[in-house]
Amino acid sequence: MKEKWRQRRQIEPQQGVDLLGKSRANEICRRLTATFSDPRTELSYISDYTLLVAVVLSAQTTDVQVNKVTSELFKTCKTPNDILTLGFERLAQQIRSIGLYRSKARHIISLSQVLKEKYDSRVPDSREALESLSGVGRKSANVILNTLFKKPAIAVDTHVFRLGRRLGLSQGSSPLAVEKDLEMIVPENYKSSISNLLVLHGRYVCKAKNPNCKVCTIVDLCPSCAAD
Repeated sequence: MKEKWRQRRQIEPQQGVDLLGKSRANEICRRLTATFSDPRTELSYISDYTLLVAVVLSAQTTDVQVNKVTSELFKTCKTPNDILTLGFERLAQQIRSIGLYRSKARHIISLSQVLKEKYDSRVPDSREALESLSGVGRKSANVILNTLFKKPAIAVDTHVFRLGRRLGLSQGSSPLAVEKDLEMIVPENYKSSISNLLVLHGRYVCKAKNPNCKVCTIVDLCPSCAAD
């Protein structure tokens, strides 16, 4: 089956949103929800601010590795002022096992200063304000908006980008294009959960190199897999 899957992957997909439309997207979401009944981020956090820090740390880094670092960091650093008191060098040393740790430490120091001075140490609830913070791009802002403020913002990380295309829900060539396609095709009641559903499915079932089609609950809806 893996060989068949690879052969199907060589076919150049058509452009645009999947022709089967919203009913197919709805069924994909329904089945994934039955499998992952409580889809949520796997980043550990204890407050709005610590989630923001964890999201910044997670860029190009696994949630597992981030959680190892933050399990210690968040024991003493729970607020922007805590991080600013810790300072850049000590913060960098605490997160040094994470890729790009010095750059991420600078981002966290900078955004903590802005939160303290401009937002009364609170995480803002608008995309524009979030994206103005150092180290926070559109995907990270959408994670915050979705997780903390329950807004139907679709965060497109590597899993969502890959599965959106693999499942034929989008043929966008950029994360933003995939996000826009998903916004059009995913029913309203699933827009708040679709990102986490696809992340979990991509992490545990539909992996990048070896998708486990034999246990996939949406295999019959997947144009990229010719199941036996």
